[in-house]
This record gives sequence, C-alpha cells and structure tokens, in this order.
Amino acid sequence: MAGCCAVLGAFLFEYDTPRIVLIRSRKVGLMNRTVQLLILAYVIGWVFVWEKGYQETDSVVSSVTVKAKGVTMTNTSKLGFRIWDVADYVIPAQEENSVFIMTNMVITMNQTQGFCPEIPGKTTMCETDANCTAGSAGTHSSGVATGRCVSFNGTLKTCEVAAWCPVEDDTEVPKPAFLKAAENFTLLVKNNIWYPKFNFSKRNILPNITTAYLKTCIYDAKTDPFCPIFRLGKIVENAGHSFQDIATEGGIMGIQIKWNCNLDRAASFCLPRYSFRRLDTRDTAHNVSPGYNFRFAKYYSDPNGAEHRTLIKAYGIRFDIIVFGKAGKFDIIPTMINIGSGLALLGVATVLCDVIVLYCMKKRYYYREKKYKYVEDYEQGLGNQMDQ
Repeated sequence: MAGCCAVLGAFLFEYDTPRIVLIRSRKVGLMNRTVQLLILAYVIGWVFVWEKGYQETDSVVSSVTVKAKGVTMTNTSKLGFRIWDVADYVIPAQEENSVFIMTNMVITMNQTQGFCPEIPGKTTMCETDANCTAGSAGTHSSGVATGRCVSFNGTLKTCEVAAWCPVEDDTEVPKPAFLKAAENFTLLVKNNIWYPKFNFSKRNILPNITTAYLKTCIYDAKTDPFCPIFRLGKIVENAGHSFQDIATEGGIMGIQIKWNCNLDRAASFCLPRYSFRRLDTRDTAHNVSPGYNFRFAKYYSDPNGAEHRTLIKAYGIRFDIIVFGKAGKFDIIPTMINIGSGLALLGVATVLCDVIVLYCMKKRYYYREKKYKYVEDYEQGLGNQMDQ
C-alpha cells in the first residue's frame, strides 16, 4: 500500500524537464551526425524530390473511344469469296473502354427449328430409345431430348433433340485463324483526361499532331511513341505473345495509358505513356478452357416465311483500354506538413544516442549521473528550516 502511495505521489507531485549535457565523444558525436544526415537525405531525397511531397495530388478522370479499321478477304468452300470490313468483325459496334475484334469463328449456316441428332459425345451416344431420356436438357446440350435414338451417320447413333438444326459442331476450330490478316488491322484510341482538383484537361491526340500525320502514323515505342493508332499484331507482340496463337483461340489484351503530370511544369510536358499486356495470361500447366469466345446469330426468313438463322461462335481479341495516373502541383499545406514531419524525425537521432550513452556504453552510470539531477522543492525546504 505504501509503495502504491509513493508511486502515486511521485506521479502527482514531481516534474521533470530536459537537461542539456554536452558529451565529448567521437563515437557518439559521429553516430549522432550520421543519423541526422540519413534523416535529412530521406526527407529531402525521398519525400521532396522523389515523392514530390511539396505537391497536392489528384487522380485522373478519363473517357475513351476506340475506332477499328482494316479490310480483308476470305475464300472458303462454306462461305465462298467474302470481303470482311469493320461492320463484320467488330462485335458489338460500341463498348465502354474496350473493343472486340473477331479473328476466328465456327459457323453453322441455315439452321431451322426442328428435330435432329445430337453431336456424338459420352452422354449423347445411344443404341436404343431406352438410352435417351425424353425432355432432358443438359447444360452442354444443343436442345431438348425427344427420347428417340436416331442415326447420326452410317456408324453412329445419338439421341435426337428438338433444336436449331443442324446443331453446331465446334470440335474443330480453324487453324490458322479464319481472319489471320487481322494482325494488320489498326485501332485509333481517343483518350480525354481531366484532373478536377486543378481544372486541367488534355487528350492523347497532342496539339502538334496534324491530320496528315494521323493518317500515316503507326505507334512505335521508339519512332512514334505518341501516335494514337495501334497495329493489332504489334500490340500482341509488345505484350510478349504470338498474334496467330491468340487469334486462333481468342484472348483479352490491355492497352494501358499512363498520365503522370507535374503541373508545376508547362502543360506540354504532360504526355501519355503506352504499355501493353495480356490480361487473361495463360497458365501452360493448367490450360483448361483457354481463350475468349461467345456466340451470336443472324436471323432471316425464306420466301415461304420460314425462320432461319446463321449461328456464329466468334473467337477474337478484346482490347481493354486502361487509363490511370495522377497529377501534382505545389501547395503550401503539404509542404509545411512534410517539413514539420522531417524536423520531428530529427529527434530520433537524439533518442537513439541517449539510449546508447545511458544503457550501452561502459561509462553509462557516469553519464546517467550527469544526465539526471534530483532537486528538492525550494519552498518545502525553506519551510522546514523556519519550523526549526
């Protein structure tokens, strides 16, 4: 109990104030200056020079439009001679911050609703009607089973389905890609950015770019780093992939536009930086369901009014435009905050040296006597003398 009262009395009725002790020690002095220099290097080099701690920052607000161009032709037994332009291979015509270019496809022509044999598989092959369940429709089925086992060809029988007939057979994907010439198609990317905090806006078609230049330039990291027109094959190659491989099975590519702007400098120094990467990177050790594809159909009616459709399983490359960055401009508030933080950090040198001097050095007890001095209350001492 007495110990607790003594601690409480010391807490309430004692006051400590720093005492300056000059220690003439080369070791301690050198350590103190070294720590101070490291802190100054951090504050000046990292906080102010590298991180620009004297600036207020803002994140980019962006809008993107993409326009594809390119024409090619094919000549196959199924489709014959055919010209392919933007309206044929860009699906859909407009997307938000992305564009899909069809490069390969499995096409099933002249489908009508009716009854036909299913594609042979583990669950569709049969010998008799007993092997087929009427009304069943699995997730991978082309239609609803009728319960009948019918001939698929001269040697195989499969369960009959009510479906769009003939059903699609996508077991063989064209190789090389059906539209392999798509590597020479181009994308014009228009990007407008805005930093609302500074009311600063700009676009990636820079003021020095003329109409004549825009009609002839193709992006190249060395010769034309600010041209906003990109060749598809070059985008894929810059990401470290083969265009023909990704065109065959489909994939997703990212066109990254980085805007890091120092608004303490002229606006002409605020420039876009382009980079490319594949967003659906394949794992060669786990190559299940690779690529990117989807289905769509084109419907029409014959002269008798019967409905038909052409089903297309489209493989292709989706290009996602990813815009990011930040802008900075001088502001007194972050400057003063970081200066104050730097000055506070200088106190670390004193704390570190105190710990070493008072607890680690051989003469630590001697230094403690010089560092700490206990003083009795003058008024209390004078009162005791008068009582005597």
